[in-house]
Amino acid sequence: MLERSHLRIIDALERHSTLAGAADALHLTQPALSHAMKKLEERYHCKIWQRKGRNLQLTQAGSYLLDLSRRLLPQLEEAEQMLSAYGAGKRGRLRIGMECHPCYEWLLGVIRPFLQRWPDVDLDVLQRFRFDGYAALAAYNVDVLITSDPSSDHSFVHVPVLEYETRLIVHNKHPLLRRRILRPDDLHDQSIITFPVARERLDIFSQFLSPAGIEPAAQLHTEAIEIMLELVVAGRGVCTLPDWLFRKYSVDYPLKSLRLGHRGINKTLYLVLREADQKVSYLEDFCRLGAPA
Repeated sequence: MLERSHLRIIDALERHSTLAGAADALHLTQPALSHAMKKLEERYHCKIWQRKGRNLQLTQAGSYLLDLSRRLLPQLEEAEQMLSAYGAGKRGRLRIGMECHPCYEWLLGVIRPFLQRWPDVDLDVLQRFRFDGYAALAAYNVDVLITSDPSSDHSFVHVPVLEYETRLIVHNKHPLLRRRILRPDDLHDQSIITFPVARERLDIFSQFLSPAGIEPAAQLHTEAIEIMLELVVAGRGVCTLPDWLFRKYSVDYPLKSLRLGHRGINKTLYLVLREADQKVSYLEDFCRLGAPA
């Protein structure tokens, strides 16, 4: 019978490359590990791996088990953690994934009322600029994703929480302020300061510059919004921010915002969760707190 231990062995072998490494990681002896997999092979009359020189190579059946382990092991670990939380008298755990700094700024306005309403739910926030949020959601590494990039995957539920416009941010004496409407070629001689994410996820490129075939003079990266704005104030470049976030920071910085194109770049911020989880009480309430009144 296929057991969780078999999936863990396959997973460990992939992670550590050798039988010895996998055995050490699982606190097993190599003979015990080999014996467990041999019994599985005999039961189903198929080879899981084969030796190629000093290395082990997964067969087609082994590759199938590896894919299965990547999908099932995180879900089983999550189930164990949830059961432990229930056993400790807690209601559950909410793990929030974010792909951008503005997502974090928005979250700050929702976290306090949620924590007050759900004192027995643990909270964890995962923020990575190079984070594949939908993969993490599918793999049960996070429970809610905050993103402005919706997916067409019907296994996810999207809850719109904020509509906004992406604006170009410049210092208050910038020559571009003379323009009534910005065109892509107005930025060909500008340095664009962005968060360190792929260009296809940056609105200034995906929806404004790249479709027009315009390349800026330079692209600079920073992970801190305060540093980004200081660079703009110093005339080192321009950046983009959601209009609601710019209003928050414009009180402390001598900056102006400009619309990109005739209609601007209009976006929606979403809370995304797995379809199977949309009736979980604290997830449902978190979405209600985040949704516009």
